[in-house]
Amino acid sequence: MQQNKQQIFGMSIIGVLFFIFGFVTWLNSVLIPFLKEICNLSDFEAYFVTFAFYISYFVMALPSSWVLRKVGFVRGMSLGLGVMGLGSLVFIPAAYQQNFVLFLIGLFAQGTGLALLQTASNPYVTILGPIESAAQRMSIMGICNKVAGMIGIFLLSHALLGDITDLSDHLDQYTGAELQTVVNEISSRITMPYIIMAIVLFALAAMVHFAKLPEVKPEESASDDPNAKQKSIFSYTYFWLGVVTLFLYVGAEVIAIDTLSLYGDYWNIDDSIATKLGTFSLIALTVGYLLSIITVPRFLDQRRALLICTVLNLLFLAGVLLTEGMTSIIFVVLLSFGHAIMWPAIWPLAINKLGRHTEVASAIMIMGIAGGAVVPLIYGAWADAIGGDRQLPYLLLAISYLCIIFFATKGYKIGMKEK
Repeated sequence: MQQNKQQIFGMSIIGVLFFIFGFVTWLNSVLIPFLKEICNLSDFEAYFVTFAFYISYFVMALPSSWVLRKVGFVRGMSLGLGVMGLGSLVFIPAAYQQNFVLFLIGLFAQGTGLALLQTASNPYVTILGPIESAAQRMSIMGICNKVAGMIGIFLLSHALLGDITDLSDHLDQYTGAELQTVVNEISSRITMPYIIMAIVLFALAAMVHFAKLPEVKPEESASDDPNAKQKSIFSYTYFWLGVVTLFLYVGAEVIAIDTLSLYGDYWNIDDSIATKLGTFSLIALTVGYLLSIITVPRFLDQRRALLICTVLNLLFLAGVLLTEGMTSIIFVVLLSFGHAIMWPAIWPLAINKLGRHTEVASAIMIMGIAGGAVVPLIYGAWADAIGGDRQLPYLLLAISYLCIIFFATKGYKIGMKEK
């Protein structure tokens, strides 16, 4: 009974942290059009917003694993929140100078904190209960993540982009000091939201530090490989295939949300609607998470659910490419419904039976989040290269979905030794 109470308490705190993940992560969909406007960027340059944020996972995941070995999962989460708070403060000088490089540094710092936070929290959620229901627990965390993203997109789009269309349409009427004054007014809007965010993050760091969360060790998992002590992490083929699969999945998920504002603009959707399209994707994700909580593992195991949703997304992708206007946009939104089960299913399938390698494996899996840095950048470069066509580059997602299907059918068991 006491153990159950500790698990519920731990899951509650982790739910708050996943809320923070979502709030910070999905603000990028608003920052992309905002920074494109005030820093005068091309599509390719604008998607460096996602690159700077997600590449930090690749750079910092292994150092995060080393930190976690030294301080444990719980203290690591607290430290990650503090680093995210520092990254939020960098947005203040970046806004006053309209310095895109400083914005990218702030985003990289936020991603660094999230890398540490996620390297700790994802295995924490997985290990906190039976591996068979890991996808269900991670789906619950996903709901916290996406609800926060909806709130964040709504609040920040209103604060930053409320009347930016009217202002930007009249920028060519200004010159010299007047022009700079208007640009300063637009860019200064970002300071207060990020000051508030920094305060909240520092407060949460203190809360986690003093909350006395139960510390869980990977060795307590019932599904350890009995030969793990004698085996190298490189001998687990299914794990490395899982890393590649996660890389491609994250790239697909980020594209399906963070490109929506500019894709709406491509089809001449009013900016007041286009900047909030990411919210509808997060709603689709949340519906997918709720459905997975009901069906996995009660009616479907997490692997079959992954396979079904990926095939469904191939059909949605055909709709994106073969239709126009709002219909095509709706199909992009529906991609997020299929994405809901992917992270919760890929993660436990990839780290299953790793035993003492779980912490390092989790860090390498977090490195796979760099797909959110690389794939959207390729999308933006392709769109620029073909004259601003933002529809055809969605074809990139077909590669991701076909690889996920392979992992869900064969890849997840290649090299696995059963007890």
